[in-house]
Amino acid sequence: MPEQLTQSQIDALLNKMSTGGELEVEEDLRKIKEYDFTSPKKFTKEQLKALDGLHETFSRMLSSYLSGLLRSVCTVEVNQIEELRYYEYNNALPDNSLIGIVDFRPQDRRYSESTLMMDMSTTLGFYLVDRLLGGPGSGYDLSRDYTDIEVAILTNVFEKITSRLQDAWSNNMAVETKLSSIETNSRLLQVFSPDDIVVVVILTVKLGSLSGNLSICLPAESMEEVVDNFTARYARTTKRQDPEREQAKRRLILENVLDSNMEMQAVFDRFSMDLKDVLQLQPQDVIPLGKNISSDILVWVEGVPWFSGKLGETKGKKSVKLNKPFN
Repeated sequence: MPEQLTQSQIDALLNKMSTGGELEVEEDLRKIKEYDFTSPKKFTKEQLKALDGLHETFSRMLSSYLSGLLRSVCTVEVNQIEELRYYEYNNALPDNSLIGIVDFRPQDRRYSESTLMMDMSTTLGFYLVDRLLGGPGSGYDLSRDYTDIEVAILTNVFEKITSRLQDAWSNNMAVETKLSSIETNSRLLQVFSPDDIVVVVILTVKLGSLSGNLSICLPAESMEEVVDNFTARYARTTKRQDPEREQAKRRLILENVLDSNMEMQAVFDRFSMDLKDVLQLQPQDVIPLGKNISSDILVWVEGVPWFSGKLGETKGKKSVKLNKPFN
């Protein structure tokens, strides 16, 4: 039933009508969320949350791998997880794509095998090729197709990424992932039916000033029961661990880690010279550097920059004073 008007509201309406003024209609500020009944959602919020946590673990593994591979700081974050039709995902892919087809095989026979898709943005792909071939990482703004040599290089990278994806899934259930093929034309892919429901996980990869996307497409039909399995298993895990036992485990792990050896390098400057100049070098030659002697240096740990510091001398020996962590 309509809400009853007060006397003051009735008087205000009559006054507006008599003076010819326009009636002010209060705008409905309620937020309306659209829902497509022709494409019902298959995954619940709990299932999508479980997939988000799984790919957060995968992001950390991928960030560590790319940082070691490229010898630079890399961050990977889960940007978005959405459920849509496969044709919507496929139509959004550019013509020049780099897509890895991954075989996904759960070791539990109750679950069927399936296929995953991993799409890497062209800027990220060309950046990786440039860096892996010794370049500065500046020639990535390209719009051409990949060459056979570039595809072969990136196939090796995709294989390593696929193994990290298997490790991330293995925290929840035993699976085996294997890179089946690399495709560069998204319009010729017939992995799923156009109307199949898929879950798309978009990861944002940041390498210095470069930012690119890595998307993973999972079929909902086979993933729904798999995700149901480990979400229910973790929902029932409410037993609290013994604090003393957990503390003993932490001490044991820390003791083992403290015994490990790590290579540290203090790098004052890096520069390039022509090969002919290098061949003509003789003892007592002086090579001018591009930095002042009082400038900061970088301290590298296992090939990754960790600290900035200053050169110095302590008790007649060369030394390095650590200033702050390297950003």
